[in-house]
Amino acid sequence: MKKLPYVAIVLMAVQLLLMLVSWIYSAAFPASGVRSLLSGEGIRWFLGLFADTLATPLLVWLLLLSMAYGCMRRCGVFSFQGTYREGRARMVTLLLLVIFIAVLLLLTAMPHAVLLSATGRLWPSPFSASIIPVVAFLGILLSCVYGIVSGRFDTLSGIYDALLYGIRSGAPFLLFYVLVAQVYASLLFCFL
Repeated sequence: MKKLPYVAIVLMAVQLLLMLVSWIYSAAFPASGVRSLLSGEGIRWFLGLFADTLATPLLVWLLLLSMAYGCMRRCGVFSFQGTYREGRARMVTLLLLVIFIAVLLLLTAMPHAVLLSATGRLWPSPFSASIIPVVAFLGILLSCVYGIVSGRFDTLSGIYDALLYGIRSGAPFLLFYVLVAQVYASLLFCFL
């Protein structure tokens, strides 16, 4: 964990080095087709499309999975003590999971199901495109129900704090997502 700041600095240095190398290479070999990140076109691309470069489903998945992790961690499902309330919470959560799976099967397994593709397949389909958000939503929902029934979440602010805990826990991944996505997009801009 102590080495993560150094990895972030290295990624930033790679971005700066890429800017410099693309500028020098495009100036030295103009017929190469390499575009400079320091040219007018490169600066317009970098600043104008920065948000578009980062706005991918992966960013949404990281946020949703982080929130699900926070709820699962804070609701106490992993630290089962064997009390009556926790046993009842497990039963309610299991029942809710079975209902959720049954609904999901109805939306995917039936002929002409809503979440199948136009050709009737699961891959690619709306189902496959939404599998990560569905899993994250399921994790959040089941954790919240477990936390409420077991007494871990006695107020709405407990659920809110669990969601924020997840985002705080996932923050290092978000930082690295931004850095890696920008270096990757810059490489594509310069060399493809």
